[in-house]
Amino acid sequence: MIQTKNNWLSIFLRNILVLFVSIIFFFGISIKESDALPHDWVGVPKTTYGEQLWDRKSIKRNEDGSVRVLSKFIPKTNSEITQDIIYTMEINCFEKAFRDVSVSTDELNNFADWRDPNGDQLILGVIGQVCRVED
Repeated sequence: MIQTKNNWLSIFLRNILVLFVSIIFFFGISIKESDALPHDWVGVPKTTYGEQLWDRKSIKRNEDGSVRVLSKFIPKTNSEITQDIIYTMEINCFEKAFRDVSVSTDELNNFADWRDPNGDQLILGVIGQVCRVED
C-alpha cells in the first residue's frame, strides 16, 4: 500500500513538473514572438554615407502634433565600428525638425532638443516621407 502511494505521488509530481516546464517553454516562445513584430521598412534615397529606413508600422502621433517613428541607419560600409543603428525619433513636421528619443536602446530621452537636419539628405528624406503619411 505504501509503495503504491509513493508510485502514485512520484508519477503525479513528474507530471506536474512536465506541465510546469511546458507552460514556461510555450510562454517564453510567445513572448519572443510578440517582441519580434514584423516591420514595414521604407527606404529614402541612398547617399554616399549609406541608407536610412523607417518603419511604417511604428508611426505614432504624439499629443503635441509631432510624430514618433522607428528608423534605421545602414552605413555604406559595415564593420565593428560602423554598424546598423536603430533610432526612435520624433519629427516636428511643421518645423522640419527632429530629435532622437532613443538610439539602439530601450531607454527614452524625452528631453532631447529639437534639431535641424542641417542638410542631411537621409534625415530630410525620412522627415519628408513620414510627414506625408496619412493616419
